[in-house]
Amino acid sequence: MMEFFIDPNRCIGCQSCVQACSECDTHKGHSMIHLEYVDRATSVQTAPVVCMHCDQPTCAEVCPADAIKRTADGVVQTARKPRCIACSNCVLACPFGVPEVKVELKMMMKCDMCYDRTSVGKKPMCATVCPSQALFFGTREQLEQLRPRSTPVNQFQFGAQTITTKVNMLVPKTGKAEYIYVTAALNETTIGKEITLNILQEAYD
Repeated sequence: MMEFFIDPNRCIGCQSCVQACSECDTHKGHSMIHLEYVDRATSVQTAPVVCMHCDQPTCAEVCPADAIKRTADGVVQTARKPRCIACSNCVLACPFGVPEVKVELKMMMKCDMCYDRTSVGKKPMCATVCPSQALFFGTREQLEQLRPRSTPVNQFQFGAQTITTKVNMLVPKTGKAEYIYVTAALNETTIGKEITLNILQEAYD
């Protein structure tokens, strides 16, 4: 079975996924993937943010217009234009920060895993162009061969709430990782690095 895997450590910030996403037939020229800086003040490290396609999508649960639907195969689709009232409830409720309200269209749009492609066995646009394979679409057997030191995880802990997703996040294979404790990670301190310019200083002396 084909699955979607994200390996944030491999992201090189090239924006290929962002450009490719806008070319998907169902997106009307809009990119539905975010490329976020992890800690912009101290690093250029980026991470791709796609919809995680939760088993129990909070975005759909808080939608007062019933505009967000989940397909039988687990893909949480973008809001339906005739129903969406652009209230932003889904934007505020999503624990992963995925949905965005397109003001000019007065509707919410988000990653739908290129459903016109994946529903017929093709890869999502972003995964086809990612040069570092930070975004990978394939089988677990293929992934095991490519990343023997990584483990796919699809459970995320937010305080007392556990969210199970269709999309997998890759973490280092250090024992059995059952879930990613997201709220605990928010309290971690950034590892600082000192950069000295002694070589440049000597060149000018």
